[in-house]
Amino acid sequence: MKKYAVSIAGLLLLAGVIIGIKAMQIGAMINAGKTMVMPPTVISTTVVEEQEWEITLSSVGSLEAVQGVTVTADNPGRVTEVLFNGGSEVKAGDILIRQDVSSEQAQLRAAEASVALAKTNLDRTTELLKKRVASQSQFDSADALYKEAVANADNIRTSISKKTVKAPFNGRLGIRLVNVGKDLGKGDPIVSLQEVNPIYVNFSLPQQDLPYLSMGLVVRVKSDAVLGKTYTGEITAINPEVDPSTRSVRVQATLENEDHALLPGMFADVKVVLPESEKVLAVPATAIAYATYGDSVFVVAEQENEEGLVAQQQFVQIGKARGDYVAIDVGVSAGDQVVSGGVFKLRNGAAVEVNNENTPEFSLTPDPSDS
Repeated sequence: MKKYAVSIAGLLLLAGVIIGIKAMQIGAMINAGKTMVMPPTVISTTVVEEQEWEITLSSVGSLEAVQGVTVTADNPGRVTEVLFNGGSEVKAGDILIRQDVSSEQAQLRAAEASVALAKTNLDRTTELLKKRVASQSQFDSADALYKEAVANADNIRTSISKKTVKAPFNGRLGIRLVNVGKDLGKGDPIVSLQEVNPIYVNFSLPQQDLPYLSMGLVVRVKSDAVLGKTYTGEITAINPEVDPSTRSVRVQATLENEDHALLPGMFADVKVVLPESEKVLAVPATAIAYATYGDSVFVVAEQENEEGLVAQQQFVQIGKARGDYVAIDVGVSAGDQVVSGGVFKLRNGAAVEVNNENTPEFSLTPDPSDS
């Protein structure tokens, strides 16, 4: 029994020693925590700038060819020659197809013979009239028959000419819709022809924007079919009426399309640039800490009574976005130094260290193709 008591006392003494050591360690850690200072967070900064932003009116539009038509057959007939390739560029007057004109040519020879006979009769009657052998009515009849024969021959020549189908203007051809040997009816389609340089963009703006619109205003157009490129043109037509169902006015602008990348029917993003500009306080979009309870930025300031910098959270009202920048309506002043990199790591009052060596360049007109 005495041995058990000694063993228990030894165990209790050992446990007490262990507990004492742990208590000393925990106390040392607590004291160290009280005196420990977190290292400053490394961030990048930018200065709040006062910038002049152009004022724009935004819309979406549809591209339309300056001239566009589906070339059709004027007269019925069988195709004997196809002289174009789909997708090729043509000039006004280039021959696209020829139709069979053998019947018309035979009719023309007969008509020309009638013209020759009528001319001979007219000449003979003219001479007889001079000698007072023929009457005026006989001369008038011969003259009318001659003119009728000439008109009939001209009509056949016109019919032959119409069976040689030509491009009505310069442009790009679409997919060929005919082949040699096909019998065409009057009005049957042959090929689409579109003049795409320059090209129109049609769009609508609400009626309250009418006072700002005028001919010649600059228009910038982007299309997701041509990534990274902006086309510039100007307003060339404004509808003189407002659509009563949408209360919007239809506007047309003309763009240069030298690379022919824009095609009729494409969707386009349109911005009308107004001559006036507005002054805004702008910060990079990366400086904004977005939150449901309010958007904010971190302003870098000197610590009070200590050396170093701190990040102070400042709630703001944000305005328009332009390129890499966001306008701040309320909350900051020009010249304030705000955090533009590392915002997600910060809390209000956190110590910071500024390192702007690898700060990216911000632009109002960023180019996504830049590496």
